[in-house]
Amino acid sequence: MTKDDTLRWVRSVLVTTPGRWVSLTESLPIELLSRPPAPKEWSALECLQHIVDTERLFASRVRAFLAGQDFPAYDPDRQGTPPGLQRPPAELVAEFSRLRAESLALLDQLTRADLGRQVRHQELGPVTLSEMLHEWAGHDLMHTVQAERAMMQPFIRDCGPWRPYFADHDLRTD
Repeated sequence: MTKDDTLRWVRSVLVTTPGRWVSLTESLPIELLSRPPAPKEWSALECLQHIVDTERLFASRVRAFLAGQDFPAYDPDRQGTPPGLQRPPAELVAEFSRLRAESLALLDQLTRADLGRQVRHQELGPVTLSEMLHEWAGHDLMHTVQAERAMMQPFIRDCGPWRPYFADHDLRTD
């Protein structure tokens, strides 16, 4: 990917994520959405809550880059919503959609020249805005895939002789 592609590619990922979550939360039973795939693993709804928690973080980091301000690390275990404090899926996805619309408006203000802006991350050291935007898009995709993988588990477990076909996604707990 070239610098010319970065803003377009990142935006294309970020714009699709809310719709994917709307589809999942409107179509699937709450029992499947809230089922953890294995002990100490996040359910689909916990993944969505994390994405909501971090949406504000990513927007604040973009603003920090534009202001030339360093920023601290983020620890989802200490700073995020504690597991088990789940809100209704419709409420979560509505909040996420609203926050993401605000983030996309902020992203639309960025130019190719902004991508090289550099600040210091508390744990990682010097980082560029381009790197953080790549991380944001990857983060969206990673946690959406994680949620879908969580929801796959009861189907993988009960598919009998086809189970080996799911080896890359099977979180065996039996």
